[in-house]
Amino acid sequence: MPRLPLLLFCGFLMPAAVCADNLELWNLHGQTTLIPQAHAPFHSPYSGPNSLANDFDAQMTFTATVFSGLRLWHGAALYFDPEATAGSGMSGGLGLAGVPNDEGARVGTRALRIAMARLFIRQTIGFGGTTTPLEDSANQLAFVQDSRRVTLTFGKLSATDIFDNNQYSHDPRMQFMNWGLTTNAAWDYPADTRGYTWGAATEFTWDAWSWRGGGFLEPQEANGSHLEDDPTKENGEVTELEHDHEISGHPGAVRLLAFWNNADMGHYRTALNLSPINPDITQTRETGSRKYGFGFNAEQEITTVLGGFMRLGWDDGHTETWAFDEVDRTASAGAVLKGRKWNRLNDNVGLAALVNALSPDHRAYLAAGGDGFLLGDGHLNYGTENILETYYAARIINHLTLTFDFQEIFHPGYNIDRGPVSVGAVRLHLEF
Repeated sequence: MPRLPLLLFCGFLMPAAVCADNLELWNLHGQTTLIPQAHAPFHSPYSGPNSLANDFDAQMTFTATVFSGLRLWHGAALYFDPEATAGSGMSGGLGLAGVPNDEGARVGTRALRIAMARLFIRQTIGFGGTTTPLEDSANQLAFVQDSRRVTLTFGKLSATDIFDNNQYSHDPRMQFMNWGLTTNAAWDYPADTRGYTWGAATEFTWDAWSWRGGGFLEPQEANGSHLEDDPTKENGEVTELEHDHEISGHPGAVRLLAFWNNADMGHYRTALNLSPINPDITQTRETGSRKYGFGFNAEQEITTVLGGFMRLGWDDGHTETWAFDEVDRTASAGAVLKGRKWNRLNDNVGLAALVNALSPDHRAYLAAGGDGFLLGDGHLNYGTENILETYYAARIINHLTLTFDFQEIFHPGYNIDRGPVSVGAVRLHLEF
């Protein structure tokens, strides 16, 4: 019997997702994450339209996602993820470059909203080498993967699903929550308000080396919810080179990233030239504006229970932030310790530091009273925004994790005159 009819036949007759040749035909996973978060009152001699409110503020975010996968043909699968969201970030997500709850990026309104998060096809073509079984997981059908392969992905997803991965700091639902720790903050990655976009990517892996390249749609406006449907007008390009290695038997990886964005971005220096006081960057937007930058990403297992990570990022900083974060320079490092030492095998404790900075043009724009889509105190006594985050994630029962998270933020919004800000959160995460 031809293979495709055989797969369909197995799918109808077998209640399980695996056919007779151990090929997984479909899978279904889900998650829900609830995060109440609050910050204490802090020192603030002045504030502007985009400032973090200096009095006590408590907000909550909720997300629930269904991850579904369907085998199409050999090496190819279709993935579809509907997602429900509700809630708000503190001060509506304004006033900080290092937003303390990355889940807040997916939440656009306090009312419950259901939307399509992902809809993409992934084709993997193997070329031999060693084989590794991939386990069934969210957006991953189980199959045996060659160490030499090409992977093609097309559809709606997040660019961070493919690029800038790090096993110790990439998932705000289970790991560090600050979005400057989950993703390289200087990479203004293409996305709509909720962090998703349409695009395509190619990954070429040859044993320990991997190269990735992708192109994605940009939003029509800064931090906008509508994507430009003509990729020749606005687009975000990204490429990444990765090398996996072992040091004394402990695995690690190093990644180098470069990006190039084309969008109707405004220019900080032009806005200042037009209006030295209270400049408005929206008045300088023009077709064909470009932004480029680079990133470094490393992870290393140190012992069987301890691992660490580091990220560095830089962008040219001449054009306005368009999709992700008002950060032009960033550096972060941290470590995660498993709870095996105190007989809590599924618990983790993490500690990380993050430093964000602005380009000279960007800081001059904010100091003159300009506003971005995240920042704008009306004035700026500039200093780097420095953040410490620590968390303890405890597995309560199978599939349910309770996390206590604390962040101390110095110079919020790059302003030495304001802060520091103490932020506490509780995270309840259920997955199946």
